[in-house]
Amino acid sequence: MFRFITLLLLTLAAAGCSEPAEQDVGKSSTNASALEGRVRVDGSSTVFPVSEAVAEEFGTAAPRVRVTVGVSGTGGGFKKFINGETDINDASRSIKPSEMQQAAAAGISFIELPVAFDGLSVVVNPQNDWVDYLTVDELHRIWRPGSQVMTWQDVRGHWPNQPIKLYGPGTDSGTFDYFTEAVNGESQSSRADFSASEDDNVLVQGVAGDRYALGYFGYAYYEENQDKLKVVPIDGGSGPIAPNPVTINDGSYAPLSRPIFLYVRTDALDKPQVEQFVHFYLDNAGILAREVGYIELPEETYQKAKVRVDTRETGTAYGEDATVSTLLTSH
Repeated sequence: MFRFITLLLLTLAAAGCSEPAEQDVGKSSTNASALEGRVRVDGSSTVFPVSEAVAEEFGTAAPRVRVTVGVSGTGGGFKKFINGETDINDASRSIKPSEMQQAAAAGISFIELPVAFDGLSVVVNPQNDWVDYLTVDELHRIWRPGSQVMTWQDVRGHWPNQPIKLYGPGTDSGTFDYFTEAVNGESQSSRADFSASEDDNVLVQGVAGDRYALGYFGYAYYEENQDKLKVVPIDGGSGPIAPNPVTINDGSYAPLSRPIFLYVRTDALDKPQVEQFVHFYLDNAGILAREVGYIELPEETYQKAKVRVDTRETGTAYGEDATVSTLLTSH
């Protein structure tokens, strides 16, 4: 009896001292196991890791639903979305007025849903031991159309007289649009002599393999490859600041902090599997975004997004120039 009581007390003590359970992934308001059909997602390579993670979890909850997640870039994805080829577009920027006009002409209405915060990350090779930070003006001089910056010495005179090998997203990428707008003052305004890819993993490999390389892409790809890359703090006017969960979330990593989005075709929500996938996405986006390297939104923002889905509130809520601050202050 003494041994039994001792064992019981030790068990209770261990239970009381144990860590709290991690937040559950996979919650959803409706039983999804009976659903079937397809959900077609395409678009941004930046948003892809979040959508892929959500699709994988949703596959456990709704095994008879096939969710496909493609990577055509934000702009390429919008083309498919407007042509009716997909149900959902992943976007690392807000929809452009020209894309809204094309959607309206095609009879496509949509709902804009924020997913997470991202800090667009400027990176160099780990062997680069001279770059301590870059200013926005230096980024502009490097990346502007007609740039005469060909070597690192052209950026700062005491840096190596070695050519800069530039890597960046392709022109269909929302990351390219956001970076060029923030750094060069106009979307799509960039020098053309850089290695471009819609696949951020290709950019990671390029920078990781060249000591004199410089590139940029979403924070999640930097965080996943920290052993291969060195992130560059950016001075946007308040001193050099590196991207991390705190500086991205509070907007101090400026001007390269941004929200990322889903765009859902309203008519696609008439399909139960699409509607439930979207609800599942918003229920779990916070924890899954954090797991793949992005910053979750305030819970209130996800709740407002679900109301937009339930009430079929179409259009953009944040506008083409959406930033972390505008997203936090908008309805």
